[in-house]
Amino acid sequence: MTTTTTSQANPCDLLCVVGARPNFMKIAPIAAALAAHAPGLRVGLLHTGQHYDAAMNHQYFEALGIPAPDINLEVGSGTHAQQTAEVMRRFEPALDACGARSVLVVGDVNSTIACALVAVKKNIPVIHVEAGLRSFDRGMPEEINRILTDQISDLLFTSEQGARANLLREGIREEAIRFAGNVMIDTLRANLDRALPLSRIVPPELRERHGLTGKQYAVVTLHRPANVDDPAVLASLVDTLVETSKRLPVIFPMHPRTRSMLERASLLEALERGRVAVLPPQGYLEMLGLMKDATVVLTDSGGIQEETTALGVPCITLRESTERPVTVDEGTNTIAGTEPRVILGLVEEVLSTGGKRGKIPEGWEGKASVRIAVAIRDWMSRGCKA
Repeated sequence: MTTTTTSQANPCDLLCVVGARPNFMKIAPIAAALAAHAPGLRVGLLHTGQHYDAAMNHQYFEALGIPAPDINLEVGSGTHAQQTAEVMRRFEPALDACGARSVLVVGDVNSTIACALVAVKKNIPVIHVEAGLRSFDRGMPEEINRILTDQISDLLFTSEQGARANLLREGIREEAIRFAGNVMIDTLRANLDRALPLSRIVPPELRERHGLTGKQYAVVTLHRPANVDDPAVLASLVDTLVETSKRLPVIFPMHPRTRSMLERASLLEALERGRVAVLPPQGYLEMLGLMKDATVVLTDSGGIQEETTALGVPCITLRESTERPVTVDEGTNTIAGTEPRVILGLVEEVLSTGGKRGKIPEGWEGKASVRIAVAIRDWMSRGCKA
C-alpha cells in the first residue's frame, strides 16, 4: 500500500475516508458502486492510518479489491484524544490539497468523527454511512463518535430501520436520512465463496491438539476496553472460555492489544488449560471462513454481530448492550454480558437446540452500496442538497 503525501493528492469531488479495519469492509463495496453508478464523480480515498499494521492493512485492501489510497496520513496509535487530534491536524491540509466538494465517512471510529469535524468546519458537506446506530451507553467511545458525527452530517445513510427513529429523536432533519441497508453485508455476500477453510487457517498441530475437525467449534473475539482492560473481567472471561472449550474447541484470533493485556495480567498461560487455539489477527477471508463454519461465535465486536446474523450463525455478545439491535430482534444475536453462568448457559443452549437462527434483516441482500452510490450521485448533482 503506497503512502502519498498531501501535496501529491489528486483533485476530487468526493473524498472517502477509512481509518480502521472495520471501515475497509464498508468502503470496498461503496467504492465499487460509485465507479459503476457514478462514473462522472472524481472519487478519492484517504486512509488515516488509525490502524497502522501495514501488512494487515495491505491484506485487507488486496482481499477486498480496494484501490490503494490516494493519501495515507499514517497517524498510528495514541489515546483517543491524541489520535483524534492528530487525524484532524493531518487531515486538514490533505483536504485542502484535494479540493473535495464533499467528504464521506463510515462507521464510528476516531477517524470518522475527526475527519467529519474538519470538513464541517470548512463548510464541506459530510456524508455518514452507518448512521443512527445507538447502544445508549456513553461509556463506549464509539457511541460518542456516532452521536457527534450524525449531528454534523448532511446526508445520513442507515443500515437498519430503527436507526431512523434514533436520528429523528436527536433532531436530524428527516429529508437528510436515507435507508440504504448494510454495506458490510454487501462485502460478505460478494466474498462468501472465497472464504478460506479451517485447514488453511489453523495450523495442523493446533487442529490435532485441540480436536478441531469439521464444523464443531466456537470462535471468540475480544478487544473492547471494558472486557480486556479490567484484569478481573478478563480473568473471568478466560475461565469462561476454558469452560466452554470442555464442550467444544475454541478458536481465538487474538487482537494485539488483548494479547498485551493477557500477558500483563499473567493470563495467557491460563488459556492453555483448555482446548483454546490462539491465533494471530486474521484477514477478512480467514475470519469469514471461521465464522461461516462455526457452531457459535462469542464476541464483543459490533460488526461480527451483523456478519453472524447474515450467515445464520448463533452469536453470543459479551457486552451489556448493542448498537445493532436488529441483530437481536431479527437475527441470531443474544446479549450475554460477561457473567460466566449466563454465557455458559447460552453455549449449552446452542449445543442442545442449535441456537437462534433468525432471519435476514431488510436491506441486507447485498445491494446497499448501489443504493448509496445512486443517492450520492443524485445529491451531488443537486449541489449537495437533500
